[in-house]
Amino acid sequence: MHCFVIKTHRVGMTYDKPHFFILNKGLNSGKPLHNPCPNCFVITTTTEANKNILFHLSMMLQIGGFYAYYLKGSVIPFISINDCSKTLKEGMILNVEVHKHIKIIQAINQEQERLSQALEKIQLLKKAFIQTCFKESKNKISA
Repeated sequence: MHCFVIKTHRVGMTYDKPHFFILNKGLNSGKPLHNPCPNCFVITTTTEANKNILFHLSMMLQIGGFYAYYLKGSVIPFISINDCSKTLKEGMILNVEVHKHIKIIQAINQEQERLSQALEKIQLLKKAFIQTCFKESKNKISA
C-alpha cells in the first residue's frame, strides 16, 4: 500500500525524501513531529502524499492509544522501532478508509487550532482589561 522506511534519527542528519519524525520515548511515544528531537524515529516516504497519510495515521494511532500497548520500560517508557513500524503497517492494513478518516481528523485539527487561537486572544483581552482596571484604580488613588 504505502511504502515507508523507519530509522532511528541521528542528531544533525538531513533527509532528502519526504519525511517526518515519531517520538519514541515517554508517554507520548508514537506522536508524530514535524521537527526532530533527540528521542525519535524518522519516517521517509517516496511522496508528500504518502508522508501526509502516514503522519496523520500515526497521530490517530497515538491519540487512540495503539502505540501505548507496546511501551516498555519502568522509569522512561519507550517503543521499539519494530513495534512502531508494525503498528503503522497494521494501521494502514486495517483502516482501508484511511483517506476519509484523515480528512475528518484534519478538519478537527483545523477547528482545534482556530479555537486555540481564539483562546489566546481572549487571554490577551482579559490581561489588557485587568491591567486597565488597575491603572484606573491607581490614577484615582493618586489623585
